[in-house]
Amino acid sequence: MRRQLLKVVATAVLAAVSCCCAADGDWLVGVGSFDMTGPAAEVNMMGYANMDQSAAGIHFRLRARTFIVAKSVDGPRIAFVNLDAGMASQLVTIKLLERLKASLTYLSKLKPRHFIQRFGNLYTEENVAISGIHTHAGPGGYLQYLVYSITSLGFVQQSFDAIVNAIEQSIVQAHGSLKPGFILINKGEVENAGINRSPSAYLMNPPEERARYPTNVDTEMSLVKVVEGGSGVSLGAFSWFPTHGTSMSRDNKLISGDNKGAAARFFEDWVAASNRSTRATSSNKSDILELMKKAETIKATGGKRCSKTSSQSSKVRKNDGSLFVGAFCQSNVGDVTPNVLGAFCTDSGKPCDFNRSSCHGSDLLCVGRGPGFPDEILSTKIIGERQFLKAVDLFTTATERLTGEIDFRHVYLNFTDIEVELGGDNVVKTCPAALGPGFAAGTTDGPGVFGFQQGDTQINKLWKKLRDSLRKPSEFQVGCQKPKTVLLDTGEMFEPYAWAPAILPIQILRLGKLIILSVPGEFTTMAGRRLREAVKETLISNGNGEFDDDTHVVIAGLTNAYSQYVATSEEYEQQRYEAASTLYGPHTLSAYIQEFKKLAIAIAKGEKIAKPIVSPPDLSSVQLRFVSDPFIESPPNGVNFGDIQQDIKLPKVGWFKRGSKQKPTARFWSANPRFDLLTEGTYAVVERLEKRRWTPVYDDDDFSLVFKWALDNNTFTNSLATIEWDIPIDANPGVYRLRHFGSSKSAINSTNIYFTGASSAFAVF
Repeated sequence: MRRQLLKVVATAVLAAVSCCCAADGDWLVGVGSFDMTGPAAEVNMMGYANMDQSAAGIHFRLRARTFIVAKSVDGPRIAFVNLDAGMASQLVTIKLLERLKASLTYLSKLKPRHFIQRFGNLYTEENVAISGIHTHAGPGGYLQYLVYSITSLGFVQQSFDAIVNAIEQSIVQAHGSLKPGFILINKGEVENAGINRSPSAYLMNPPEERARYPTNVDTEMSLVKVVEGGSGVSLGAFSWFPTHGTSMSRDNKLISGDNKGAAARFFEDWVAASNRSTRATSSNKSDILELMKKAETIKATGGKRCSKTSSQSSKVRKNDGSLFVGAFCQSNVGDVTPNVLGAFCTDSGKPCDFNRSSCHGSDLLCVGRGPGFPDEILSTKIIGERQFLKAVDLFTTATERLTGEIDFRHVYLNFTDIEVELGGDNVVKTCPAALGPGFAAGTTDGPGVFGFQQGDTQINKLWKKLRDSLRKPSEFQVGCQKPKTVLLDTGEMFEPYAWAPAILPIQILRLGKLIILSVPGEFTTMAGRRLREAVKETLISNGNGEFDDDTHVVIAGLTNAYSQYVATSEEYEQQRYEAASTLYGPHTLSAYIQEFKKLAIAIAKGEKIAKPIVSPPDLSSVQLRFVSDPFIESPPNGVNFGDIQQDIKLPKVGWFKRGSKQKPTARFWSANPRFDLLTEGTYAVVERLEKRRWTPVYDDDDFSLVFKWALDNNTFTNSLATIEWDIPIDANPGVYRLRHFGSSKSAINSTNIYFTGASSAFAVF
């Protein structure tokens, strides 16, 4: 399907990548990207809350992608960062902003030392948005509230640092590349990339409201195209579309950006391929025999020492600031699953119970199926491609230009105690955070704990005793959260530190008539629709003609902080997973709408907003940390790090066929990848022999190449690195080999040791 589309749009590529417009541009624009891949071994993944799901390799790398738009060099600006992570983190935001503002020390020949402020107040909590794509296949341990770090065994500094560093570097890169340019916007429908996983809850919404929409999920993708003004070269594209990052299952142990990360990789590679001439070649029988003979003479290299930068030198995509940046951002994703075939009972194959998403009373047996079922990597690819193909369509046909003001508003709110005016004298309040039994049931994307079902409003005596041993909810909390029964009273639990957030950020970013609503959670489909409509109506009615029906409002989900779900008050009545995870009670959505309308009025009238005197805590000093450092390894006697443990096994024909199920696989003696994340480098490379030189052609940032880590089953103390290559149909015929890079620590002085090794060669046709 992708190859067919590439042929169709081939004639449009030059127009799309090099826009014909020669104007300098309306604004200053810049993009940036940086590797944020965290520890690929022994760290629990964030998303499914599955204690058994700890990282053991990399499917493809995670990145932070940023675009900045500024009115002038020192003028108003916004920075939007898209993370290949489960969600944003309040602590990540706090520490990132400290770094951006921090003074840098410059040494000179003259004393004293010189200090300059890095960015000052150019980038603050007001105008920086940090948004997660909601992959469930990234390392956890980077959020500061206890309930989100239980399965990761506390805070994981290495995970946290990888994310903060990547955001910082992507912003620095985007800032450094600012140049006159402009933004084009386009929108269109994405087919079959998400369905509603809680359709019975959606039906609780008023019939007249549901009648206004053709489906029970939002299918529109909104895309902005960032273009350099002078040359017309496209620098990047950012799109918003809701579908969960759960194509990879709760049993997966490979780091992955899931379907949105895959879409980004496909999009960026498509643009890169459009800028160069690349075409797979064919071979005749004599070519095959010649290449087979050549491959037979090239044996495994054995392990050798190398430098820290060797893996970076073997990286296929060098991050020198010139690369196109394509990001697929999250939206009101709360009840949208990419497992579009539906949910079925694993024992009978029949559809699950409609209201409960269970089978014979068990939540564990009801599991959603992706389009590539039972192959989760294929499902990830298909859902990623569906988003990628629509993005290409919108990218190549975008003509509408954004102009006008750049503006932003931001406020922190204590969501545990907001008075909400519902009309007339009807004033209600939000509640301290709490989770209901439907939360424990999980979803069809990832079933939860046995004994719970979605829709439960009662808990048994055993669970009540366990709950009360942690914290018995107050009478106020019990009444405030109804009809939710409190299973975990997280908002009233503060030992050893806060279990759930109380103070949250909300934010509006404006680029002309594009309005981005930064929300710190997962809004359901209808909740998102209500918020968008309320903000748009407020802008139009208060903007003195500046806003109209063409004003386009998008929701950026899981942004700046994380506070789980936001369901409508009607959906809250049924207490499925999303409602049971709506922390602040039945009026949570109404509180969001009320407070966002205040920001919208301020945007429309050009007014500042009164800031409540609240700010989120920095809990970094009190974090529990139970993930131990990796133990220092030595390879078996007579073996070097990087030596082959199991070499390539050739098929009977003596060569590998492109696009077949036969995968070249090699296993190397290695060390724990936590010794060095090889940031902007790679643990795995496919090299192609070109004349007498080995050239890297694929690495562990490619969808087709997988790096797996495990301990040797015989010693249980030695690491093994397995590299598998799913040969693309468009790979060029030739002689190839697999190379591994790794790092360990010296037992003598604890300094890092870097090593590499390559497999025997093999022929591909």
